Amino acid sequence: MIALLRRTGIAAAVATAAVTLTLASPASPALAATKSVQITTVQYDSPGSDRGSNQSLNAEWVIIKNTGKKARKITGFTLKDDTGYTYTFAKRTLKPGQSIKVHSGKGKDTKSNKYWGRGWYVWNNDGDTATLRTAKGTKVDSCTWDGGEQKQAC
Repeated sequence: MIALLRRTGIAAAVATAAVTLTLASPASPALAATKSVQITTVQYDSPGSDRGSNQSLNAEWVIIKNTGKKARKITGFTLKDDTGYTYTFAKRTLKPGQSIKVHSGKGKDTKSNKYWGRGWYVWNNDGDTATLRTAKGTKVDSCTWDGGEQKQAC
């Protein structure tokens, strides 16, 4: 920076310092807050034959957890696969350490279990990606697998 002062004057040095400060600033609090909401596990291949029964569909699920120290609002967040099947969270807040399981089939929603209401499977057994986004479309987390085991720890 001293060499810069000698060559181009103080204005260039001030501009360089401003750029350096901008690059070093932390991420926005809103973005940092959403990073604590994560996909932790995907059970993409329900046990047994894939015959489409509601019991089998509900054995296919995704767990989303608040790994942070503050409650996080997930209202309007979406969970989507590579095909574009999308689940949208209704009014919901996750307390610190709390998780929610999203099942592919039909059922009665509770605090810890949500039901997509699908009549067929969402997650591809041979590979797929579960993506979680905010209500504004900002990517929060994703989990990708290429088959093998029945579930993927993310």
